[in-house]
Amino acid sequence: MSHAAGAALLSSRLVRRFLPFLILILGALAIYIDIPGSQFVVLSNVNGGFTQPLHTKLGLDLKGGYSVTYQAQPVTDPTTGVVSYPDSSALQTIQGIIENRVNSTGTLEAVVETQGADEVVVSVPGAANPETIRNLVGASGSLTFIPLDRTTYGYMDTTANPVSQVAGTLPVPVAGSQVTSAMGTPLFSGDQVDGSQVRAYLDTTKTPALWTVSLTLKPTGSAALSTWSTSNVGSFFMIVMDGKVVQTPPYIAEAITGGQAQISGNFTSDSANQLATVLKYGALPFPLKFLTDKDVPATLGQSFLNETLLAGAIGIGLVLLFMLVYYRLPGAIACLALAYYALTVYAMFRIIPVTLTLAGIAAFVLSVGMAVDANILIFERTKEELRAGKTLVSAIEAGFNRAWNSIFDSNVSSLITASILYFLGSATIKGFALVLIIGVATSLFTAITVSRTLLRVIVKQSFAARAWLYGVTDSEFQARALPGRYRREARGRV
Repeated sequence: MSHAAGAALLSSRLVRRFLPFLILILGALAIYIDIPGSQFVVLSNVNGGFTQPLHTKLGLDLKGGYSVTYQAQPVTDPTTGVVSYPDSSALQTIQGIIENRVNSTGTLEAVVETQGADEVVVSVPGAANPETIRNLVGASGSLTFIPLDRTTYGYMDTTANPVSQVAGTLPVPVAGSQVTSAMGTPLFSGDQVDGSQVRAYLDTTKTPALWTVSLTLKPTGSAALSTWSTSNVGSFFMIVMDGKVVQTPPYIAEAITGGQAQISGNFTSDSANQLATVLKYGALPFPLKFLTDKDVPATLGQSFLNETLLAGAIGIGLVLLFMLVYYRLPGAIACLALAYYALTVYAMFRIIPVTLTLAGIAAFVLSVGMAVDANILIFERTKEELRAGKTLVSAIEAGFNRAWNSIFDSNVSSLITASILYFLGSATIKGFALVLIIGVATSLFTAITVSRTLLRVIVKQSFAARAWLYGVTDSEFQARALPGRYRREARGRV
């Protein structure tokens, strides 16, 4: 045996030895996450740690939520005095930007609609903090970087030890201050920010740790900041969004020549991520004026949700019954694997988190069907191998190996289709596609890994060596007749 073959065999044995423990650990973790009131990390806010409360989020159709209406305002060109009014094209652009903002994690499933000639309605399922939604949606995202005059606002003497402030005739503006034209001329605007490079993170290198928004400037903005900062070390500069100071103006500690900038200060996790989201998707072409807001009742209601869950439970129950009656022992193992699958998928829904709508529930039921389909392919192949004269263990391994190509092809094609729907679809379609992606990927894992591991363990038991447990006749069943071959083939093929 070559060195490579020996290493591969050793690796295979190690995987087989530790895989049952991994399955048990993941299953126990999924059960804990599924328990109401449990705490764990939420993937949409990883920096929040492992003590975040977990919730099952329901969509507008099942739970209701919060709706806010805005009106797009005309814009006057300060140079020419020409007034521009929002048209249908501008409303579509506004709608797209707002959808990107509120659905930036792919899990919120907010509904953004245009209404009339100049209104936009945003409906968010189960919004716990409407004020955060209003700030995120209503911000036009008009960003400017304004240097502050050293004589008027003072500067930081970076040659002193420690660094000290030299006062000017006016105090440095604080966060939230309204900005006027007298304060200074913008060095560059937000259109020089590369949206693909914006991110919010907790900077733990500082004491105390600070929430920071990092961004990369495009060539024009980078050149302007490099030229100004090189000759103005110690000067303050304001970061202004929608006419207000984002934070207490920082000072230039050293020349910024690489186009990389960080905004830090009195940010919370929510405010830092909100600013990053607005910068990432750009400014609105027209400012929005708040008109009304209201609570939105569930379009379907609790009774409809209960009926839907009952129908889904009946359908899944019938599938499990079919697997038990037709496939017997392998069918019972498939039922256990499907229970494991359901617990795991629900846990993923809670830690991502996914907003479940009626479309999402339909995607989940569809993925259950695909998981069952994978098991059926495996068990039918196993029957064929038993009838061909193979022993029980080798027939099971061959059944899995021969069914793998068909299972892989069907699941990958489903994942490709779901991915296209996710990246190109509307909010509701995104939710359906996300649930389908999670379901298909998890069903692939449970069908090939969980079912296979359970079968490998159970077929070694004496009670499992009976033909009727596999739906074949005694003459077709070879496991009991050839115990020596049973063991040799098991070692040779697995």
